Amino acid sequence: MRWTGDRSGNLDDRRGMGGGGGLIGGGLGSLIIAAIVFFLGGDPSAVLQSSGQGMGAPTSQRELSQEDLKVREFVSMLTAENEQSWNEIFKEKGLQYRPVKVVLFEQATQSGCGTAQSAMGPFYCPTDETIYMDMSFFNELRNRFGADVGEFSVAYVMAHEMGHHVQNLLGILDKVHSRRQSGQLSESQINAESVATELQADFLAGVWAKKTESREKFLEPGDLEQAISAAEAVGDDNIQRQTSGYVNQESFTHGSSAQRKEWFMRGYTTGDINAGDTFSELIGNQRRGRF
Repeated sequence: MRWTGDRSGNLDDRRGMGGGGGLIGGGLGSLIIAAIVFFLGGDPSAVLQSSGQGMGAPTSQRELSQEDLKVREFVSMLTAENEQSWNEIFKEKGLQYRPVKVVLFEQATQSGCGTAQSAMGPFYCPTDETIYMDMSFFNELRNRFGADVGEFSVAYVMAHEMGHHVQNLLGILDKVHSRRQSGQLSESQINAESVATELQADFLAGVWAKKTESREKFLEPGDLEQAISAAEAVGDDNIQRQTSGYVNQESFTHGSSAQRKEWFMRGYTTGDINAGDTFSELIGNQRRGRF
């Protein structure tokens, strides 16, 4: 992809500062964390907080390499392009956009949702409206789950998490959380709502790519294929197949590889956030996740 000249001030690079040890606790908590590794989750606060807030002794600090500094520049650019595109989209809808913060870290750091660890994968915390990313995730995405990882793979992952921020600003995450806490939904219904939430974030990532391409012409041959490869790699079916050897569709929480590809491309093709009501299409006619 072609780099633009835009940079954001909403980036906090905590790499090289020394990380913490593991989360306190194990057993079931560790299994829960393992189950959501690399799912590009939405709100991990329940897992983070229930797993303990403590961090071990800090590791030694290190000086950032030239490659680290290049990554910082790249993420700063992506953050800026998300800010510009979503600000434009919100203005078109008569709404006010509030920028998200992005934190780069290694091993572990503190978030508004509790202690963040590398094993969680990139995630958005609605409490402090911040995206947390350990870049080692992309090595795992390539080596374990077979994604064609490149610069636009990173762009897709960030755009997905930015999509959760958009959902938060529009009140969608609050509605989903309230329904989960009501006690009226079965486990299968909760999973279905989770799938709709995640696929909508994929859709929004596609909308962002379309909007930014229209303004910056930043896409190069193979970029969309990289995003699709990353989306397919983190499909529930692919992850289950790679980690357990079988697929249990009833336990899906983020959507299949085919669904993640479909909704990202639908967002990119339409460029219209009103075409992304995954809740109505996947769950029923009641429009519970409409923009």
